[in-house]
This record gives sequence, structure tokens and C-alpha cells, in this order.
Amino acid sequence: MIDAVADTHFASERLAMRPQTVDDADWLFEGYGDADLMTWWSSAPHADVAETRAYLAPRIAKPDWRGWAMIARDTGTPIGTLAAGEKRAGVAEIGYLLLRCHWGRGYAREGVSRLIDMLFAEGYRRIMADTDPDNIASNTLLTRLGFTCEGRLRAEWETHIGIRDSFIWGLLREEWPR
Repeated sequence: MIDAVADTHFASERLAMRPQTVDDADWLFEGYGDADLMTWWSSAPHADVAETRAYLAPRIAKPDWRGWAMIARDTGTPIGTLAAGEKRAGVAEIGYLLLRCHWGRGYAREGVSRLIDMLFAEGYRRIMADTDPDNIASNTLLTRLGFTCEGRLRAEWETHIGIRDSFIWGLLREEWPR
């Protein structure tokens, strides 16, 4: 399913999503270089834009992973990212990042909701997410979107802040009210 829609553009009321490019590193460094924002990420904060470019390049090239830049429609300002990867036939994993200066406005919920709509419309039966148990904002967002916390994987990730557990979240197509 991923290959057929790799160039997908989509939108919500306040956001336009377009495929991510390596040149997005110029504005994404604001997020990837933010130590507090990157606390719950699987890699350490980036030291410079070159590191962000090096991080993005292989991800953009992966055939089973798609990333989008979230753009505020009223200003044309890039505000974050969305991503989806095919874990196996019928199952997609999602990820997202929102620049700190745009927190608290409902953008993450709006963008992730629209991504979920699109993935279920493409035929996925299940969408999952993997979060750090201490990432309160992300865990709250997934709960509000109707995801179920299906389990805790102990000592799942070795990150820049140490060995971390993971919450595994799942949402089935029939549970999505949209």
C-alpha cells in the first residue's frame, strides 16, 4: 500500500501535508535540535542542520515509510511532521513531531486525525504507535484519538536518555469514528 501513494498530499481544516524532503531539515532543525522536545525521541538532539539532513535522507528513501511536512494553511509556515510506515500487510505505524512554538493549538490532533483517516481509507485495518511511557503529551493525544494502550515492552529502546520502556498503542478501523 505504501508505494502506490508515496507522493500523497492531503489537508485538514488548518493544515496542508506534503511529502517530506531533505530540504525540510532547514526548518526541522528547530525541533530536532530542541533538547526538551527530543527527550522522548529515539535519538539525541541534533547538533546542527547537517545532522538533521543526514537523519532525514535515509528515512525519506525507505520504500516502506512515508513522511509529510505539516504546513499551517493560513501562514504557509511549516509546523511539524507526520509519518507512517507499513509494519506488515494491513498494519501501519505512525509517528509525529510538532515544533514547540505550535504546541497547545490542537495541530497535532488535527494532523494525526487526518493521517488516520487517510490510512484507513487506503485499506489499513490497524494503526499503531510506540511511545515512551513518560511522554505524557503523546500518550494523552493517542488516548483522545481512541487508541488503546495494548502493552508495555520493558527495556525496549536504548536511547540518549538510557534504556526505556515502550507503550504500544493500537487503533482498529472499526474503532475509528470518523
